[in-house]
Amino acid sequence: MSEAHRPRRTLRRIGAVLTGLLAIVVILYLSFYIVANRALNRTDIDAKQKTVTSKDGTLVAFEQTGAGPVVILLTGALADRSGTRWLAKHLAEHFTVINYDRRGRGKSTDTQPYAVEREVEDIEALIDATGGSAFVFGVSSGAVLALEAASELGGKVQKLFLYEPPFIVDDSRPPMPADFGNQITEMVSEGHPSDAVKLFFTKGMGNPPFAVTIMRLLMPGWSKMTGTAHTLRYDLAILSGGSRRPTITGQTMGRHYGTDSGSGRRSERGVFSPWRPGPHRDASYRPVPLPRRPQPCRGSYGSQSHC
Repeated sequence: MSEAHRPRRTLRRIGAVLTGLLAIVVILYLSFYIVANRALNRTDIDAKQKTVTSKDGTLVAFEQTGAGPVVILLTGALADRSGTRWLAKHLAEHFTVINYDRRGRGKSTDTQPYAVEREVEDIEALIDATGGSAFVFGVSSGAVLALEAASELGGKVQKLFLYEPPFIVDDSRPPMPADFGNQITEMVSEGHPSDAVKLFFTKGMGNPPFAVTIMRLLMPGWSKMTGTAHTLRYDLAILSGGSRRPTITGQTMGRHYGTDSGSGRRSERGVFSPWRPGPHRDASYRPVPLPRRPQPCRGSYGSQSHC
């Protein structure tokens, strides 16, 4: 072989090795994801499968585990109760955990027309069916829904824990376009739920388009998310807030992993100190004023106060 051909052959070998390594990484990733996803979606054998009927006739499906004070878990966008099943298992050691499918997801039905108030009524139905009062844990848009529920249901919601509610409280990023919700709705109604999910991840959550494309190609759970794309407008309605300003007087604790020095700490001035978007990367339509003087939770996570 001539000296001129040796570099090409070497490059081809390097390319073959790198391609093989990439294939191995992809296969391992997919195998791990599939196994983890199956484990996540496996129903807890100790969970009691139940349903409750909301005011408008919507059938709300939930799993009940554990014993102790009642805590209701509220999922975020594109998620059903399988996404919080791991948390339910941990909390069941100390609480009666109600892990439910928000309307239009999983095994819950979806009576139309939609309104944020209907989702609050779903939470009220769960509370009434499990003792008349409860703690509420909400993640992402579910955290904002938890605030709505606490504002509307008064003493029925005893305490709140809000994980990464997607508020914009400073100028770290611009608000979403005013027609963002309409874009999502049109895509879903025209039969393009996958495009709607992609738009939500890029414009709504700020993920790079190339990263979302990789998710779309490699993530087995993508089809499950597209199956709940029609509920994105529900979450956007919750986040937009309109003229509503929840008034919270009970004990509230929030957690957000942001990039500024004040994120994730309890504040005497509001439920949260301002933060910039962190790993969660969600954002609502516009800057949202914080409640004026909620009472911060005095306990710590895992203490007897169950904050």
